[in-house]
Amino acid sequence: MNKDIVVVIGAGYIGQAIARRVGAGKHLLVANHTQAASDAAAEVLADAGFDVSTSVVDISQRASVEALVAKAQELGPITGLIQAAGLSPSQAPIEAILKVDLYGNAVVLECFGAVMARGGSGVVIASQSGHRLPALSPEQDHQLAMTPTEELLQLPMLQPGQVKDTLHAYQLSKRGNSLRVMAEAVRWGQRGARINTISPGIVMTPLARDELTGPRGAGYRRMIEACAVGRAGTPDEIGNVAALLMGPDGGFITGSDILMDGGVTAAYKFGSLAPVAGDRT
Repeated sequence: MNKDIVVVIGAGYIGQAIARRVGAGKHLLVANHTQAASDAAAEVLADAGFDVSTSVVDISQRASVEALVAKAQELGPITGLIQAAGLSPSQAPIEAILKVDLYGNAVVLECFGAVMARGGSGVVIASQSGHRLPALSPEQDHQLAMTPTEELLQLPMLQPGQVKDTLHAYQLSKRGNSLRVMAEAVRWGQRGARINTISPGIVMTPLARDELTGPRGAGYRRMIEACAVGRAGTPDEIGNVAALLMGPDGGFITGSDILMDGGVTAAYKFGSLAPVAGDRT
């Protein structure tokens, strides 16, 4: 195969939207947690004219990520990475969220950063939640960014009793994603490659619908109603920004995090969404 390879991990609605914008003329390797999910995403992309193959990956398991890297390398030079896999606060317990959203993302960045072709680029989907976590100490920021991957989950701040609930685990993980990407951008740059994060707000996907009907649904609906644009986002809007970050027009952007939340964080800090005591939606 002579085409450049773009690996899409977590090819749900957002992952597919990004793939459609950066995958023309390339080969998309789609990897979800189950073969059925990978096949479903591949069928949609193939029907739209893209060249696609599938794999299965569990990003919380290093061996699984390494196997995906090996398969991608067999197909051709890896020039793109879309990392959109993750769990939401309503989907899993604290331990699983930290293992997938924090550790798993670090494994993906490490493994693909070691093989990314010169001129390649990647984007990681984080979350607005990382921006609403109260400030950590400089030492904690450095730990989330730089701790060796296999030691990451042993950090004191992540131990039982320190992480209050699944939302707190999610916020820590997403803050960790943007910090980790900033640190990894240095290493990726040594290969002539770039990596950035996007932190979306509420984007209408099945995962978002889970949240809107879950225990924190009222808070999420309040965010949509009170934010500056007055609506949720769409996967295609995330795809547009990802295409900029991954393409030649974004060639001077690396190690950055783009907050795309319709103004929710602004309202949370300076407007009507400013939290009352005990509110960490």
